[in-house]
Amino acid sequence: MSPSALRSAAPPRPAPDAAQPAALRERVASHIQRRGALAVLVLMVAIASATSSTFPTWSNISSILGNNSFVWLLALGMTFVILTGGIDLSVGSVYALGGVVAAYGAHTGGTWLAIALPAAVGAVWGTVQGLLVTRARMAPFIVTLAGLLGARGLLQALTDEGATTYLVPAGSPFRRLGEGTWVPVLVVAALFVLGALLLTRTRFGATVTAMGGNENAATLMGLPVARTKVLVYVLSATLAATAGALGSARLGSGVTTIGVGYELTAIASVVIGGTLLTGGSGSVGGTVSGVLVLAVIHNLIDHYFSQYGSAFTDTVNGGFLAVVVLAQTLLSRARQPD
Repeated sequence: MSPSALRSAAPPRPAPDAAQPAALRERVASHIQRRGALAVLVLMVAIASATSSTFPTWSNISSILGNNSFVWLLALGMTFVILTGGIDLSVGSVYALGGVVAAYGAHTGGTWLAIALPAAVGAVWGTVQGLLVTRARMAPFIVTLAGLLGARGLLQALTDEGATTYLVPAGSPFRRLGEGTWVPVLVVAALFVLGALLLTRTRFGATVTAMGGNENAATLMGLPVARTKVLVYVLSATLAATAGALGSARLGSGVTTIGVGYELTAIASVVIGGTLLTGGSGSVGGTVSGVLVLAVIHNLIDHYFSQYGSAFTDTVNGGFLAVVVLAQTLLSRARQPD
């Protein structure tokens, strides 16, 4: 047999696996989406520490961690809501309402009432919103927008349109929950750890993620979709009211004007942390990175651009969020098979 015949009879060489580049691209996109906020945070802290002698000081770090730590609880609850594909615009108003109710409780009934009363109010508020979303099949945007206005209206009614300010008694043990830096940080850190365990180690967390991926498929699998959807709104509102209560312990009173725009900060933190607005993908750890990224940005703006006021901060927040959402869209496309 001739050499040419032998060559023609030999089996063809296997073609390279065309799926390998797509799989590699999907893995890279997934890692960037999940850990991109952490990488940005490390880079920002490194640059800020190298260029500013005041940034890495303890006074500045304690300012970043302690002053707004309770507000970060709004982002924790928002993570669960967005993972299901929903949204909660009421958390800023519920935060303020929780602060006023807590100050009232501390003034009339002591520490336990100051903690339990706002948590109960938040749970009831979240239950009503969750039932409207699940049973009445109303859009979460509309329901929670009404909740935003309703909570703010209830707040005004309880305080005679801001004329009455409830003070936390100076000697109340409730005040200790908001003192200094480490108490607020440790309280928030403990709740974030519990939130991470709830999301990753329980059937409830698995159902939350499955609902965001495909709610119809989750229903066909026999998962308690309606109940879980109600519970995520209960969790979000309860955390928001509790955060407001802890904030009132720090401030010493129930302030009626706080909480405006906090819902947007919470949403931005969650999205920057890698949770998709469409739901189904995200993590509590990513949200931690997201809230710290925004906190560092705000700190740097206050340090270098304080002359431009809060409008500059809002502009930077909006621009940064737009960039992150665009990046998420591109990463989601990269993760889809060709």
